[in-house]
Amino acid sequence: MSKLTDVPKRILIGRALRSDKLGETLLPKRIALPVFASDPLSSVAYAPGEVLLVLSIAGVSAYHFSPWIAVAVVVLMFTVVASYRQNVHAYPSGGGDYEVANTNLGPKAGLTVASALLVDYVLTVAVSISSGVENLGSAIPFVVEHKTLCAIAAIVLLTLMNLRGVKESGKLFAIPTYLFVAGVFIMIFWGAFRGLVLGDTMHAPTSDYEIRPEREGLAGFALVFLLLRAFSSGCAALTGVEAISNGVPAFRKPKSKNAATTLAAMGLLAVTMFCGIIGLAMATDVKMAENPAKDLIHNGAAVGESFVQDPVISQVAAAVFGDGSFFFIILAAATALVLFLAANTAYNGFPLLGSILAQDRYLPRQLHTRGDRLAFSNGIVLLAGAAILLVWIYGADSTRLIQLYIVGVFVSFTLSQTGMVRHWNRHLRTEKDPAKRRRMIRSRAINTFGAFFTGLVLVVVLATKFTHGAWVALLGMVIFYGTMSAIRRHYDRVAEEIAADETPSDESVRPSRVHSIVLVSKLHRPTLRALAYAKLMRTDHLEALSISVDPAETKALKEDWERRGINVPLKILDSPYREVTRPVIEYVKGLRRESPRDVVSVYIPEYVVGHWYEHLLHNQSALRLKGRLLFTPGVMVTSVPYQLESSEAAKKRARKRAEWSAPGSVRRGPVERRQKEPSNRG
Repeated sequence: MSKLTDVPKRILIGRALRSDKLGETLLPKRIALPVFASDPLSSVAYAPGEVLLVLSIAGVSAYHFSPWIAVAVVVLMFTVVASYRQNVHAYPSGGGDYEVANTNLGPKAGLTVASALLVDYVLTVAVSISSGVENLGSAIPFVVEHKTLCAIAAIVLLTLMNLRGVKESGKLFAIPTYLFVAGVFIMIFWGAFRGLVLGDTMHAPTSDYEIRPEREGLAGFALVFLLLRAFSSGCAALTGVEAISNGVPAFRKPKSKNAATTLAAMGLLAVTMFCGIIGLAMATDVKMAENPAKDLIHNGAAVGESFVQDPVISQVAAAVFGDGSFFFIILAAATALVLFLAANTAYNGFPLLGSILAQDRYLPRQLHTRGDRLAFSNGIVLLAGAAILLVWIYGADSTRLIQLYIVGVFVSFTLSQTGMVRHWNRHLRTEKDPAKRRRMIRSRAINTFGAFFTGLVLVVVLATKFTHGAWVALLGMVIFYGTMSAIRRHYDRVAEEIAADETPSDESVRPSRVHSIVLVSKLHRPTLRALAYAKLMRTDHLEALSISVDPAETKALKEDWERRGINVPLKILDSPYREVTRPVIEYVKGLRRESPRDVVSVYIPEYVVGHWYEHLLHNQSALRLKGRLLFTPGVMVTSVPYQLESSEAAKKRARKRAEWSAPGSVRRGPVERRQKEPSNRG
């Protein structure tokens, strides 16, 4: 069976890597940036549009608040980046927000952060893939007609790419990410040059449209609430920032320094692109509306349902480069591709965090195991399965999925930065060096400011998005929290039970006697081998046990047993209901009740076939018996295998294949020249 699965596995994910090759899979900064920052970098493609969409509720007159909102987002971005740069230096093990909260706020806060991040990673994959499929569907009708199927296929493809290893997937994602960044910067510089130097007037496709406000004359608290909502929507640009702090172990040495440098580069790039797009959107007079069919007015009438509202970045590119131009098409393609690949941030963050949680016994230990390509394969597969389920439930609709988004990330932001404040407070109590104290006080101020800001955003997001779907994200966090707590309790209970005592216990005291039983169905070679093996063992009482299902077969077994003169007593148990497993279990339990300090050792003869399909032709009574006996206290189970000819033949075939050489693949040595015979010619 393993041979059948091994070939396609090698084709899909490549050859297995040795454990000592782990260092070769670590990432340089140029590859780590697209691997861990593709989500925050790609979010600038839709974050400016989210700001304008919310402001459009109050009409186009509210657009003049967008630069101030952009400034607030920039301040928050720099604050969060500065905070996480300290995180990666203080906690370089890769725990990120989870480790900070767990260490400084306690296990419950740590588990809350972990639950929030796990939910956010799953949503990152679902939202990014759904958004990418929708962008692709605008050009290819088949994709939009089969949106869910295509989204699931994309997740499977992305999963396979990541199963091949972090470094390999990073190389694949580097080109579109850098192409997108370069395209946005070219657009910003060319737009600024045209507007400031050449004096050109650039117009977006919607520049001559008008917006019908849903709420006119907003003032006071209503206006403040609207601005806060627009700010929280713009904070979508911050999603994925925490992935670098969770992925520090994947960086090359010096890990902390390289991770901090990558964080700074990511923050600088994201802020510049975000501000540039907002500025060009204002300069080109972009119009956006939450309900464009009714709220966008052109020539005195609503544009109607047939109108397709392009993203802000597309409208700005059309104004700067010209609609349909070469640079416009390149940027549009790069934007669609980087949105599609933004899910890779989660594919690197989720498995790493899952591995750390598995080490802390909050998740199954299998998530800490590296796969053939030295990636955390089980975590990658688990993430893919959860994302596929979410995409299937929501029909790959990014509009519905986006409502669930950013709740988890701001929960982790807030708790993490609160934890960092306590971290600095703890160190300030013992630190005496004035220079170090000044640095710590400055760091504490940054974290305090960040905790306040992200906490405010979290409150606004919950208030504005709870009824629109944010409750699903909170429910997911509660489910993760409860599941991980239950797993931890299980592991703690098991560890407590199996811990070796300092003083002699029942497990270390030699049993009074060993009662050995050889299970017999028929008298054949496997049975004789099991009997011979049982006789070699040190036992106080040995007997053979057979279950009578067919009287004729039982009679033949007795006669054959006596005829051969086997000096092991044979015990027959009647089974009127033709059961085999239950009579054996009841007999063994009876022996245990009679002599609780005795150990019962059960020997089960088995024969091994050579082909996987031959297993289907044999009943699994031995497997069922072992499964039941393992749950019976004081019982030891021993399998005595007997390899059939088909099994031996399989081994010979494997040995022959290993020794076989293709024609021409073995280089022969030089042919020895024959010595010339002496000539007889005289």
